[in-house]
Amino acid sequence: MSSTFGPRIKEIIITPIAVVDPPLLNAAGLHAPYALRTIMEVITDDNISGISEIPGNKDIDAALEEAKALLIGRDVFQLNEIRHVLVERFGTDTSAQRGETPWDQRKLVHIFSAVEVACMDIIGKVTGRPIVDLLGGKMRDRVPFSAYLFYKYEGAGGELAFDIDPNATGWAAARQASALNPAEIVAQAQAMCKECGFQSIKLKGGVFEPRQEVDAMFALYDAFGPNVPLRVDPNALWTVETAIKYGKEMEPILEYLEDPTRGQENMAKVRKALKTPLATNMCTTSFEDIPNSIALGSEDIILSDHHFWGGLRASMTLSGICETFGRGLSMHSNSHLGISLAAMVHLGAALPKMTYALDTHYPWQSDEVIVGGRFKFEEGAVLVPQEPGLGVELDREALAKLHQNYLACGLTKRDDEPEMQKKVPGWKFKSVRW
Repeated sequence: MSSTFGPRIKEIIITPIAVVDPPLLNAAGLHAPYALRTIMEVITDDNISGISEIPGNKDIDAALEEAKALLIGRDVFQLNEIRHVLVERFGTDTSAQRGETPWDQRKLVHIFSAVEVACMDIIGKVTGRPIVDLLGGKMRDRVPFSAYLFYKYEGAGGELAFDIDPNATGWAAARQASALNPAEIVAQAQAMCKECGFQSIKLKGGVFEPRQEVDAMFALYDAFGPNVPLRVDPNALWTVETAIKYGKEMEPILEYLEDPTRGQENMAKVRKALKTPLATNMCTTSFEDIPNSIALGSEDIILSDHHFWGGLRASMTLSGICETFGRGLSMHSNSHLGISLAAMVHLGAALPKMTYALDTHYPWQSDEVIVGGRFKFEEGAVLVPQEPGLGVELDREALAKLHQNYLACGLTKRDDEPEMQKKVPGWKFKSVRW
């Protein structure tokens, strides 16, 4: 039974938005000129508002609209009950529903993470405590992130698409530049690290044949030296043989190798052959995947994502499981704005152990939807907000503008294949390429 104590949900507002995204390359193709996000606002009967942000997708947006009827009138503190009614309506997700692309396509985890973060934002405001305290309290004041490099075509994204703004300077200019070879990747890394102070570096691979991507990693090692941890993510496009061959070559320079090959069995074969730790956000992506992961030994580090693991509290549960089974834990990212970043920072601050700097796409975005503008990185880290709840508020004007972007751009879900075909006619996604 619901308690009678907590504030109850009076209204839920779902707003799809589109934010400028440069032409970044990945295993599934090319980023469109806009990345889609969905902003949820939950308002209680005493007019307290909580917000959240998830990856944008018309099917998930429709499910969120459908979920409203289940949620109106519920006590925001009763998150177990809320999850139960959502599972009853939408069912549990399966691993197969995640899909083969580098991003996750499951429905329930997205819905519940959106509802949970917005409710926890309200709970924080009601209790006067930041979300990190609702997760068990702060283990660190600053949460470190890693530079996230991409191969890319020249272009600024948005209305400019493959064109650039000639007046841009610093990182804003570097973000527009092409990065199609090792020298350009190093230049991108230097500009991003100068802007944000990142002290570790990740390259999104799976774009070019492995030799070029491995050469880029060695070029980064030569440029930054042995004290800057390096990671590369081929997005599971390599065969076991390719992963072992190039994995051995990169052993002296890598902090970890992320998803070199597809599936837990293949990852386990590569893991046995290499000294370098393997990380994943593709082969072990849900609680149901964990028993087999442990039995096979498919990875050393799980890259969690509260959008995909079913919220912040589920991510804390994952942290405990990782500790039990000797797995490292870090964080996956997608093209996000400050609401998601704030949630990631609260979670990152609450994790008992955080051996690896977290991923973030945030420097690639230039738009923002929170009051006061974009978060600042200091020495590659973000200070944990101390205000109640998430510690960020919706900028209504920015939200309206970004919703207009969504209506104008015509995109309704992420699909990197047609965008890639603008540059490489006939290009098709392959789940294993090399």
